[in-house]
Formats: sequence, C-alpha cells, structure tokens
Amino acid sequence: MSNLLLQGGQIIDGLGNPAFDADVLISGEKISAVGTGLDRSNATVIDITGKTIMPGLIDAHCHISFDEPSSNDELFFHRQREGLTAIIAARNVQKLLHAGVTGFLDADSLFDVGIDLRDAIEAGIINGPRMSTGGNALLTSVGGTAGRLIPDQGRIGYGKVVNSPAEIVQEVRRQIKIGVDWIKVHVTGLTPRHNGPGEQQVWSYDELKLVCDTAHELNVPVVGHCRGAGSIRDAARAGFDMILHATHMDEAALEAVVEHSVPIVPTFTFQANLADHGAHIGASEELRRLFKQEIQDSVDMLNRARAAGVPIVCGTESGFSLTPYGEWHYRELDVFVSCLGFTPIEAIRAATSEAARALNLFGETGAVSPGYLADLLVVEPGVDQDVSLLGNPANILSVYLGGVAQKRAELPPRKDPPGWRVSHYGHSILHWQDVAR
Repeated sequence: MSNLLLQGGQIIDGLGNPAFDADVLISGEKISAVGTGLDRSNATVIDITGKTIMPGLIDAHCHISFDEPSSNDELFFHRQREGLTAIIAARNVQKLLHAGVTGFLDADSLFDVGIDLRDAIEAGIINGPRMSTGGNALLTSVGGTAGRLIPDQGRIGYGKVVNSPAEIVQEVRRQIKIGVDWIKVHVTGLTPRHNGPGEQQVWSYDELKLVCDTAHELNVPVVGHCRGAGSIRDAARAGFDMILHATHMDEAALEAVVEHSVPIVPTFTFQANLADHGAHIGASEELRRLFKQEIQDSVDMLNRARAAGVPIVCGTESGFSLTPYGEWHYRELDVFVSCLGFTPIEAIRAATSEAARALNLFGETGAVSPGYLADLLVVEPGVDQDVSLLGNPANILSVYLGGVAQKRAELPPRKDPPGWRVSHYGHSILHWQDVAR
C-alpha cells in the first residue's frame, strides 16, 4: 500500500471546525492520520506549506447528460441521439474534476446515460469524479417543469410518465434493476392556469408513498423536485430521502421536513446566476426580479429548518446554459454565505461532508479526517474566509481522488454536432410596419 504525506498545510476539515495547521497522511485510498509529527517512513512527502487542504466539492444536484441547453425545447427535441449524448457527457464530466468537484449526483438523465457513465468512471474507462445517478425522472401525465412538452405517456428526454400504481411500481423496479442509485420524482410541475406560489403539485400523497415504499423495499433512496408547500409536506411524510429546491414552504411543510429530518438541496445557483448576471444573456428585468425573489422568500424557512437540525446541502443544477459545467460549482457556497447567513466554514461543510449524502457515502467521504476517502483539494489560502476563491481554477492547485492526484488539463474548445442546438432566424418577429417606418 502506497503512503502519501501532505505536509505543512492548513486544514479545512469539512466537518465545520475552524481551520487548523496539520499534516495529512494518506494510505491507499483513505486518510490514515491528520496531525503533526506523523510517521513519514515509506511515504512520499509533498510540501504544501502555505496552502490549504480541504475535501473535494460534492455537487448534490447536477445534470451531466443535458449539455447546457438554453430551453426545454432544446433539451427534449435536440438531444435525441443516445450514443452522442453519452460521448459528450463523458467529455463534460472531466470539467467537474478540473473545478475541484470530486463527487456529484446526477439525479435524472437522458436515456440511461447516467448509469452507463457512472459504470465507466468506476471501471476506469472515463476519468471523472465519484458519481451517483438516477434514471429517468418519474412524471405524471400532468407533466413537470416542461409543461405541455411532456406526453401523456411514455418516455421523453429525462422523464418517464407513469399513470397508475402498477406503472409506478413497474418503472421503479425497472430502474433499480438496471442499476440506479436514486429514484427521482418530479413532484411539482408547471400548468397553464396555476396561479399559486411555486409550482403545481402533480402527485398525490398515496402515489408518492408508493414510490418510496417500492424503492425502499429494494434499498434505494428517493429524491424529489419540490417547489411548493404541499409537495414538500407530502414528500417528507411519504418518506423521501432528499428534497431538491424546497421553496415556498409553509408551516406544515416545515414541520414535516423537521419531523423526518429530510436533507434539502435548495439549488439556488440557477436563480442567482439569472438574477445577478441575466443581463449578459438578455434576460428580462422582470424574470431576474422573480428569480431573486424566490431566493429571498425562502431564506427564513430554510434557516428555521437548519436551526432545527435539517441538513442543508449544496447543489448547483450544473448542466444548463446558465450553469455550464466546471464553472459554477462554487456558487452555491457563495449564495449560502451571502443569502442564508452561513459562515464560509459552514458553507464548505454543506458542500462536502453533508453533501456526501447525495453519493450515499455520508461519513465515508467529504472530510479531512482519518478513515475517510482521500478525496481532497489543495488550494490557495483564504478559502475559509472567502469561498468565492474556489470559483477561480487557478486557486485549485491539486485534486486527489481516492488518494490519487488527478490530471487537470483544460479541455480544448469543441463544436456542436449537427442539430444539437436550437437555431434561430432572429430573436423577434419581422413586422411590416417596423420596416415601413
């Protein structure tokens, strides 16, 4: 077994403790000791004096097969080549490592790409972070966030429509048979006449409980997309193991989440990027205001959940045009600090040891502590005071995965295959009166 000693650094342990000076001894794929005066015999010593050692980031909400679409039209109707989707995902996953991400959850995927990509990474065929994956998100015929683009039955894009208890059981079992780590449910969706806060709940409590009971009988956890109070309440009561977004909570939803201690992944990076930087992509001022408001309206309830012991976990929804791979994985930490009142150390914990829940490796990775997997970053100092430093790749000096230093060569630019993106003649309608003027 090979030994590696990282000597002279400052430690951010990912467990919420203040930074401290220590060495880290790695034996094989795990950390064997953290401290000073460690046995360096038979160890390769790397001097990192003046640098910081911290756990690798874990992104608990990523979409590695989507390849950064700018609309649902593009996602559902321009990603119809399964082989090409898998090849591009295998390229994109390398960007995560370059950005210091050593683990991520791909909760739903196009075709069965997530399962194949995870298996290829674990077999050493593709270089990438640790990965857990869902299959196709379960939808009812009411649809999900793509509204009328979702058919009344069958599979489209990342979603599979189920219309009866028998279909729910069959699809959950099918996905588990082919190897998913999670079952994902789109508990809420967009309907044309919905005028309440958030999204419309499109599953009944009994249907949600059937999903959980079926998955849990086979030892697979369930994660839900929930934007609305009723959906959060019913998902928690039904036995969901993690909730994405969890915005627009009311008292009953908060009570259910606290009672069942369901981890929450707010995933504010998408909203924050549009609110703060939407002008760069031509987003309207009204849309930017609405996205900023969703964050602001969620702060109180999320902080109350956190104060009651509910784990709050970092995820970025990387994989859309607003959240391209390898660029914004630090942003959720920044939002936690600026909007939710986390300290930098608390935000790092939410993106490391707490986020390991998304990998089903809680207590096994995400911390600089003996017995944990040596999934580590060596970074420039100051991250314990300013998490935004992690957004600059130049500040990430080394990435270790299972004690092995990862190659981080930047990928060359690429082109898009034919038909891969939505093409436009222009961004407005050419009216005669506009020309006549």
